[in-house]
Amino acid sequence: MDIIEKTKTFVAEVLEGEPSNHDISHIERVENMCIRIQSNEGGDLKALRLAALLHDVGIVREHEQGGDHAEYSAEIAQDFLSENDIDNVLIDHVVSCIRTHRFSRGMIPESIEGQILQDADRIDALGAVGIFRSLLSMGALRGLKHASGMIKESSMNAYAQDPFEGFEEYMERKPFKIMDRLNTDTSRDIATERLKIMEAFLEQLKKEVY
Repeated sequence: MDIIEKTKTFVAEVLEGEPSNHDISHIERVENMCIRIQSNEGGDLKALRLAALLHDVGIVREHEQGGDHAEYSAEIAQDFLSENDIDNVLIDHVVSCIRTHRFSRGMIPESIEGQILQDADRIDALGAVGIFRSLLSMGALRGLKHASGMIKESSMNAYAQDPFEGFEEYMERKPFKIMDRLNTDTSRDIATERLKIMEAFLEQLKKEVY
């Protein structure tokens, strides 16, 4: 089994039962989007695929302990790749990409691979799948609060008394600001089409609710 397939198996096991929207399907979509963007923008495909596969592997620890899943993911990736005898230069590169991927941290990766991973992760919050993920996440976070009392401070919109208002707040705070934070032309072209879907959905939702 090559390192890509081994990594996929490892990540799928770690994220099995993951309660929010950072499950293995998200990981696979981000990996595929990275490959798509890389075909136009260039970069080291192996490093990029490894970073995509491992970028959210720390999310379970974040749910359990709080903190930052990007940092947890970087630590887990470092250990996993080291245990599999991956070259230290490649490991450092993958870990750097993972550390800078998160939207809320506002970091700008120096490498093209880091920029592509950041873009691909952000694009997965757009379009029809972005709407689906946001609603799934809101439900999961509300359920987690009810079950354990844990609150994710970076996602306070999820706990709004009126979930429609919480969803609108999320849309204005994240998806509609993503375009200005993308790194590559290829990503901006993809995001433009996906944002049209979100704008149409939100407009129709307002008509039906209000």
